[in-house]
Amino acid sequence: MKLQKLISKLEKHHKKKLDLSLGRTFNLLKKLGNPQDKLKNIVTVVGTNAKASMCYSLKSILNQAGYKCNLYTSPHLLSYTERYIHNDNEIDEDNLIDLLIEIESVLGDDNATLFEILTCAFIKHAENFKDNVNIIEAGLFHQFDSTNVFKENLMTMIGVIHNDHFQWLNNKSIEGVIHEKTAKLLNSNIFVNKQVNNLIRDKIEDSLVKNTSNKYFFGKDFNISNSEKTFIQYKDNLGEMMLPEPNVLGNHQLYNISTSIAASRKIFNIKDNDIINGIRKIKLRGRLEEIKSGRLKTIAGNNRLIVDGGHNISASLSIASWLKNQNQETNLIVGMMKDKEHLEFMKSFKNTVNSITLIDIPNQNSAISKEDFENKINKLNLNLKKSQSIESAIKSLSKNENSIILCVGSLYLVGEILKLN
Repeated sequence: MKLQKLISKLEKHHKKKLDLSLGRTFNLLKKLGNPQDKLKNIVTVVGTNAKASMCYSLKSILNQAGYKCNLYTSPHLLSYTERYIHNDNEIDEDNLIDLLIEIESVLGDDNATLFEILTCAFIKHAENFKDNVNIIEAGLFHQFDSTNVFKENLMTMIGVIHNDHFQWLNNKSIEGVIHEKTAKLLNSNIFVNKQVNNLIRDKIEDSLVKNTSNKYFFGKDFNISNSEKTFIQYKDNLGEMMLPEPNVLGNHQLYNISTSIAASRKIFNIKDNDIINGIRKIKLRGRLEEIKSGRLKTIAGNNRLIVDGGHNISASLSIASWLKNQNQETNLIVGMMKDKEHLEFMKSFKNTVNSITLIDIPNQNSAISKEDFENKINKLNLNLKKSQSIESAIKSLSKNENSIILCVGSLYLVGEILKLN
């Protein structure tokens, strides 16, 4: 409660939740002594999807090879402390409160959005471990995001880029999204993940023509594929490697992991054994995460209970692709925020799932109501139901046997589920 009260106070430092510009961020960083200029070994991570997966897989590989890491990601699932990994440890709540109070004191009466304050706080605290590898996940887009404050970096990893957040763009197209995510990337090394289609990959390549970085593209400079006996084959110009299956679900995660492997080999010269062991130890919450114990799992009965925070079109395509390979009946529980592409998101599941139960996301005023959600997607002729709560939705599906109950549509929904469980 103390941390949440402080967050509410910090939100009052700017009238807008989002305000895409960098002036306020640089102003606060200057007051803090420009800590961004003191950090070394910066890894920038941008994209619509796959950012967190690439961050955590790279961190796991680097840790296995003996590197220490600082990691900044957003949003969180259960606590703001999740966003702050310094020297491989999540900050505890009391220390985060002290850090944010210090940052607010330095900010004074100046304006800054909450995300700008949180980002500056991470960077300032990272100064205590400045020689670590600093893995920085961009927030909205990149060009005017408060993480775009570094003069140089080791590399950038580009995840899946797809249609999302058009409301913030003048150019409301995939070209507009690509521009915002790539226009201000630093000149160093760039690794590009597998895209939804080759057309988007080509558009990304075109957008990077003037960037003088060494560029590595999935399918062209590195690749990964399923092999026999549950092993995975990775290949780049440094050679081939047979990998064990990671403990994360979905073929799309293999593409994300392969991008981190390519980066770890090219930039850090990581040995094969460290990569293999790092992959075995990847920990990624809220992305096709199977809940195997707890209160909600007990309610689910003899069914698999899985959560995924995917909330845009490319995420829904990846999730639907994974479901088609499961050979199990699937029933969705869905809650989303108001500003998402609800119709396009749900189209991916047509003729793939048995039923869809719509719910309100608890404690989120910016979530779409189940009634409005239903009205927006009725034309898809899906087997729609509505439920009053997460628990009642799971309970209504618990009579099934050996099916999948998959909760999707928002990381905020996933966070609420993990709390309840």
